[in-house]
Amino acid sequence: MPTTRKPAAAAKSTRNAVRPARRARAEDGAKSAADQRGKYVYCVIGTDALLRFGTIGIGAQPSEVHTINYKDIGAVVSDTPLEVYDATRENVLAHERVNEAVMKQFTVIPMSFGTVFKTRDDIIELLKGAYDAFRDVLGKMENKVEFGLKILWERDVIQKEIERDDEDIRRLKQEISSQKGSTYFARVQYGRLVEQALQARSERYVEDIFGRLRDVTVAARANKPIGDKMIMNAAFLVSREQETAFDARIKAIGIKYDKLSFKYTGPWPPYNFVNIRLKLERARETE
Repeated sequence: MPTTRKPAAAAKSTRNAVRPARRARAEDGAKSAADQRGKYVYCVIGTDALLRFGTIGIGAQPSEVHTINYKDIGAVVSDTPLEVYDATRENVLAHERVNEAVMKQFTVIPMSFGTVFKTRDDIIELLKGAYDAFRDVLGKMENKVEFGLKILWERDVIQKEIERDDEDIRRLKQEISSQKGSTYFARVQYGRLVEQALQARSERYVEDIFGRLRDVTVAARANKPIGDKMIMNAAFLVSREQETAFDARIKAIGIKYDKLSFKYTGPWPPYNFVNIRLKLERARETE
């Protein structure tokens, strides 16, 4: 008995009818994921009031910044798509802008850039789980702000000073310039002595500057210098009542070390002086 088969054209038509439906479901799923909203967290403050700070949140379409509260602390948040934020200049400035606005009225515990939670309940669980730590840090950071200080120098300028003042280096340099034969080993020794002298001079500058700022600061933190020209990259925790004194001291140090370049920033939230381990995992972008 002959076997009957469905015509090829009909089979092709059936397959084509299935593909658009699958594509539509995939597109709907992607759109649904994009439409999901989370909570971007900027900082934690001490308050039992439901506060609003205006439409200054992060993102292409800034949403209103407000608090989510637990007892007498509140997370400063804004609604945001559930996505991973790239640390672009625009995004980082938006994050800092909110913290700066809030710190005009409150002591803040700043959260790291890109902290996103899925729901309001997750935020409350965060506040509940780390409540004692938040209260402790808020007490320690009350009426305190952070200032940044980066100090740079021109190595060539400082090296000329060292060559002028250091007798051993000056004599070795003269010997190298007067020798007619190979000067390889002499030049190696000269380079080593210069580097050691530069390192010692840098350490002496940094130690003296930290010492001069000690009585107008609460705490200090030395971070790793960036690049060859930077010799100091520090953060200082300063009481608000000492801001004027700290500022005056920085200016006096700048006058004393006129061959150094000072980059002085602040006031900031105490980014370098707060370290709370979160007990709730942050939301991650879903596939």
